[in-house]
Amino acid sequence: MELHHLTATEATARFRRRELSPVDLLDAVIARTAATEPVVNAVTEQWLDEARTAAVASERRFADGAATRPLEGIPLMLKEEQPVAGRTAEEGSLLERGHVAAETHPIVDRILDAGAVVHGRTTTPEYCCAPVTHTALWGVTRNPWNTAYSPGGSSGGSGAVLAAGSTILATGSDIGGSIRIPSSFCGVVGFKPPFARVPGLAPFNSDTYCADGPMGRSVADVALLQNVIAGPWAGDAASLREVVSVSGTVSSLAGMRIAVCLDLGGYAVDAAVVANTLDVVAALRAAGATVTEVELPWGPQRTLETSWPHFGAVMGPFIESIADGDPERKARLMPYTRAFAEAAARGGEFVGGLEAESAFYRPFGELMQRFDALLCPTIATTGLAADAPCTDSDAVFSQLMTLPFNVIGRVPVLAVPSGIAPNGVPTGVQIVGRTFDDPTVFRIGAALEQELALWTDPAWWPTL
Repeated sequence: MELHHLTATEATARFRRRELSPVDLLDAVIARTAATEPVVNAVTEQWLDEARTAAVASERRFADGAATRPLEGIPLMLKEEQPVAGRTAEEGSLLERGHVAAETHPIVDRILDAGAVVHGRTTTPEYCCAPVTHTALWGVTRNPWNTAYSPGGSSGGSGAVLAAGSTILATGSDIGGSIRIPSSFCGVVGFKPPFARVPGLAPFNSDTYCADGPMGRSVADVALLQNVIAGPWAGDAASLREVVSVSGTVSSLAGMRIAVCLDLGGYAVDAAVVANTLDVVAALRAAGATVTEVELPWGPQRTLETSWPHFGAVMGPFIESIADGDPERKARLMPYTRAFAEAAARGGEFVGGLEAESAFYRPFGELMQRFDALLCPTIATTGLAADAPCTDSDAVFSQLMTLPFNVIGRVPVLAVPSGIAPNGVPTGVQIVGRTFDDPTVFRIGAALEQELALWTDPAWWPTL
């Protein structure tokens, strides 16, 4: 396998055997970034001097036999949405051009303290409110598998750099599928933690739909990064005191009961997505699990009716506050940003929305009394154009099978690939656990990863 497509776990093993230097691995991903960025356009900035200093320090620790940290020497890129004090925080918006962050996101501090070599930041749609990644500020980010298509959003840059081999690990965030959508379209692994498992910054640390989380090229890599960023933080009263570790260790699924729902009650799922999901079902059975097809009374219309009051109370007003009632400022927002805010404004009454969310959860909660996890497709479609306008918010969100699990945001969701669609773009599935039962979804994901043997094959990754 090319160095730039190593997993973090394999890179760490090579570091410890002194078969690979963190400096050499950093050089490999920097070279790969130089080769792919003219096409993919997923990186907002690179921190090469700081990264080389960090890689040299990590190389010295391995050479000296010193105690190493969990991410020692591993190249990593940050989603630009997660601020770093003293660095620009532009959110993909012309209105934020040149803005400098005053504070650092807690997960960034944890990643640096864990020894990662942070060497760049990745693109997002404006204010992270679209499932594609293109902005007037940064241009169009393209999918390394098929550049006519989007890597997804809002963590589209992170998904793209992982698939392209421009880094080894990446961060994302998820309020409607923003980790899982690019994980599916880019053929990588991503985890939406349950609400409050990973600390965040105001105001979205208190938003039950929202979570920051890890992305990588294997289940073990994502588990590694999740264990670094999770846990309570003094700046976030919502962050859970309980610390839950997850693992990418492979074990039998004998005795595991998994429900599968192919359409979540009415999503129009592409035939290729269904076929690849059924391949996953077969792999789970081969790994020892009992898999049963079930139904859920959701579908896109009910999901949207339930979620718009929430967005209308939180994210919609946040966007409107940025425009500050100024028509000229509002006109400089991306069309999809304006469309999202306008749809959210029609969302309905917040208390009624809370009641609807509780009713929405009930059938899932009852289902999870009989099953250990739920499996379903990640996205109903096989791709979105790289420059898709996404101005019809209802139509766009009706393709995203991720949003139901933000509505019931206290569930952990691991997104893994399921195959490749005829257009060359990967497809994916979601492994959804009971509330706050993170270890189970990783156990299932690790067994599935071994059984399917797709993204563990060096030939899986796009060559560009």
